[in-house]
Amino acid sequence: MTKQQKAEIVDLLTAEFKTSQAIVVCDYKGLTHKELEVLRNDARANGTKVQVVKNTLVTVAARNADLGDVELSGTNIFLWSEDQIAACKVADSFASANKEKFVIKSGIIEGKVANLATVIAFAKLPSRDQLLGMLAATWMAPLTNFTIGLDALRRQKEETAA
Repeated sequence: MTKQQKAEIVDLLTAEFKTSQAIVVCDYKGLTHKELEVLRNDARANGTKVQVVKNTLVTVAARNADLGDVELSGTNIFLWSEDQIAACKVADSFASANKEKFVIKSGIIEGKVANLATVIAFAKLPSRDQLLGMLAATWMAPLTNFTIGLDALRRQKEETAA
């Protein structure tokens, strides 16, 4: 790989990392190409990007994106997303399905280095869409109860009138 290619990769990763809210670092040693494709398809469906990059290039890109110094070693695959929860969920679900070959090492969430426990905790949170659904249900509950009450009152009035 030439210096120009490395510089292009670092620039691309720096731009991606600046806009992402979560970066998850995982060990993928032993996965087949087909298994990696399953990960990539799942990530794509959830708005998460996946790439295998040299550790030194990611370290430089993270430093350029003001994410601090990240210590990387071994074979790593990187997942990142603008949604903190999505990247963590994709990594956690794939790690659960491939326990011996895919291991979450650490991550960077909201610009701070996160350990394995933090990444898994974020993966267990409801997604943005689920949270919006819960909020809508909470807002609709008083209106629903009010209409049920009005309907019961209408039935009672009809029964007493008849």
